[in-house]
Amino acid sequence: MTFQYLNFPGATLELFNAAKGAIAQIPPAFPLDATVAVNPFLGQLHESRALTAARLSKTAGIRIFPERSDYAARIADDRIKEGHLAAAASSAGVTVADLRDAAKRATPIETALPTVADLVAQETGIEWPGFVADRISLWAAVHFDEGQALWPAPKGGVFASWRAFASRDLSTGIAGLPGFAAHVASMPDDPRMALAMACEKLDLAPQSAPLYFHRLLMTLGGWAQLARSKGWLAERDGTRNDSCFDLLAVRLVWDAALLEVHGDKVKAEWHKALSAYAEDLAPSKDHILDAALQDAADRASEEALAATLSATPSPDATEERPAIQAAFCIDVRSEVFRRALEQSDPEVETIGFAGFFGLPVAHRAKASDIVEMRAPVLLNPGLASVSSGDPDADWAERLHRRAVRAWGRFKMAAVSAFAFVEAAGPLYVAKLVKDSRSHVKAVSYGDAPSVDLPDEARIAAGEQVLRAMSLTEGFARVVLIAGHGSSVTNAPHASALQCGACGGHAGDVNARLLAALLNDPVVRDGLVSKGIEIPEDTVFVAGLHDTVSDHVTLFHDQAMPEHGKDIERLEAVLAKAGAIARLERSVVLPRANDAEQLALRGGDWSDLRPEWGLAGCSAFIAAPRHRSVGRDLGGRSFLHSYDWHADKGFGTLELILTAPVVVASWISLQYYGSSVAPEAFGAGNKLIHNVTGGIGVVEGNGGLLRAGLPWQSVHDGDSLRHEPLRLHVVLEAPTEAISAVLDRNPDVRALFDNGWLALSAMNDQGQIAWRYDSGSWIPLIKEVERLSVA
Repeated sequence: MTFQYLNFPGATLELFNAAKGAIAQIPPAFPLDATVAVNPFLGQLHESRALTAARLSKTAGIRIFPERSDYAARIADDRIKEGHLAAAASSAGVTVADLRDAAKRATPIETALPTVADLVAQETGIEWPGFVADRISLWAAVHFDEGQALWPAPKGGVFASWRAFASRDLSTGIAGLPGFAAHVASMPDDPRMALAMACEKLDLAPQSAPLYFHRLLMTLGGWAQLARSKGWLAERDGTRNDSCFDLLAVRLVWDAALLEVHGDKVKAEWHKALSAYAEDLAPSKDHILDAALQDAADRASEEALAATLSATPSPDATEERPAIQAAFCIDVRSEVFRRALEQSDPEVETIGFAGFFGLPVAHRAKASDIVEMRAPVLLNPGLASVSSGDPDADWAERLHRRAVRAWGRFKMAAVSAFAFVEAAGPLYVAKLVKDSRSHVKAVSYGDAPSVDLPDEARIAAGEQVLRAMSLTEGFARVVLIAGHGSSVTNAPHASALQCGACGGHAGDVNARLLAALLNDPVVRDGLVSKGIEIPEDTVFVAGLHDTVSDHVTLFHDQAMPEHGKDIERLEAVLAKAGAIARLERSVVLPRANDAEQLALRGGDWSDLRPEWGLAGCSAFIAAPRHRSVGRDLGGRSFLHSYDWHADKGFGTLELILTAPVVVASWISLQYYGSSVAPEAFGAGNKLIHNVTGGIGVVEGNGGLLRAGLPWQSVHDGDSLRHEPLRLHVVLEAPTEAISAVLDRNPDVRALFDNGWLALSAMNDQGQIAWRYDSGSWIPLIKEVERLSVA
């Protein structure tokens, strides 16, 4: 490899900086095997929703708010009340009459600023934007391939790889751009020089570049988001990856070439477009009104949650020892099951905590070549776990796993797929029928996992997790640590139904690791000196909650002869709770006439909606469980156990706001984006999905990579299943402590200051008493006293 030392003029460096800024506007998208929910508006964190609406209108031609008829319907049936409209109007600097009038008018049509490809298409009648997207997609599917392609692309950077492809692609000349292949072959191999040369041909000034670069990246759909993920992960880990910059250079080369050939037809219109790209970005009156209408809808939902929590007095915390404690992931699907579990046995106490249970691990199953990152994507796992000792020991099993993966890739490969289905399809009829009729349970991904840590580190990990769970006393005889997973088949987006806190995997490994850690006598002895004494008769049991069947698998990783009856009681109450949860979920799932049939949906290869996942999520509550126990929150709330009285220095509060709240916001906003802007942030129609490169899906036989959630994950066929609302974060903690955390974490604060999330605080009666508004706390009920850190 040779290194070139290049000196670029100041204007070119400004263009490079504009490219960096445009890349930051693009959300990352992760491969199918570990799909992690991503906030599609991550790049607009420090903008208001109205300004983001203006930005994405110009760069993608999309709306980020629901149709106005939806707001009109909510106003008509009094779901959005006068008070909600008044508060939203005041915040936006408009009147209630403006909002009522806007809701009655037709939804504005958003139109993106034109690229050169758009302008040339208008003049020539050739669909150049689609052609460019198709050629880039054809190359990108091979370049970014992770094991599906039979002939992988040569190793190398993004730009070098594309240059090798495009310089031999003669289809461009046939389509009407002669000499393109030769032009690409003669270009410098440095993407920075290619970008600079393309910008010069386009007469692109630094003033126009930021929005234009963003526009070009949005034309690349999921490919830009996939490339962005590589840079995002590198930034997280303190390294660097320029895949997205290279991809931007590729797209610029296309526009520059089109302008060079067809400039005489579009030059005037192009310079007009450049002036529009250079204009200061500001929301239009319609964008302001739409953002205010959404604010009113959000406020209505937030008030409804406050009413639910305040409907009856919050019961006092009991000092009686529970028979069973069950810790579940904060995932909204757990809320339904936890409520059912408490209903089934009043001596059961449930706890909510992030599903990786404070142990970010890179896990390698026995006889596997694959390392799974079982942690939130915000974290780079610092622990390595393996299943039952040496993962390389069982060579027969390892070869079998490799053969299964190779066979799966062969079946999906473009060359063999259709011939395979035609020849072997009938052989699969019996298997499909069997799978459809079998009862599917979430199962372990291997033998008991283990982590090699010194005793002091194990003790420290145990203390940190228990304090973060607000579980430092009052231990039951049996404490269940329940991860969750979703057993589905024929679902490319299966990992999106798994545990987001476990990096798109099931939570069994993390649950089993924590249970083993807290059962370790050495750890227990060490915890005593930390002020945490676990009774000798307390045993921790790991489990896995299958969110399709609501069956909980218990892992008997160690003998528990003294707890036989306790385990029997646990199994019985879990079974009863599963039946209750299935009945509740059957009401909202299509074709779920029999609650017991829900268990079969995961094995039904034809079912587009085996479960609803996290659709409907709208709130995050961090408080003691007795504040919400007995309230029907409809499977829409993330529930994190938190007792601020035990949080000395508010380190746990800061951890909650900077980790689980951020992860929950990514989930909520991904569902929001996939609902209101599916063309840009949704994966499209499951019925016509094809997996490409083993990394994502396309619709039909090619085209742009589709990131986000499939339409069937947010829509039931008649209407949206996910109501597009911002996440309402409710904390039982002193407002001054919350403000101090936000002051130390400006990116988290921006989520609330710019309206992407709402923030409220509870009082000591469990009422939502304070609302955060741009640095100030507004009282919501009369004569309320703040919680005091004193």
